[in-house]
Amino acid sequence: MVSKRVVVHNPSGLHLRPAGNLCKEALKFQSKVELLLNGTEANAKSVLSVLGACVKNGDEVEYRCSGPDEDAALMAMVELTERGFGEED
Repeated sequence: MVSKRVVVHNPSGLHLRPAGNLCKEALKFQSKVELLLNGTEANAKSVLSVLGACVKNGDEVEYRCSGPDEDAALMAMVELTERGFGEED
């Protein structure tokens, strides 16, 4: 298992579009991908689960990945977060 913390900088946090982009990316991997925020665990492969975490701008989330491609999955999640989940300003 690998994990890393990263700060969300999207002005509106993880609303439907960025949550969908996150899930789309997580589904590319065999590994289990979780998003953790304030004790809440969300399945990063489920849009409803990610939306239920209520991630806001400035929140520090932790990605936790476990499985055969966990390192690649973690790197992809962190990079996507740092790029603003594919949203344009």
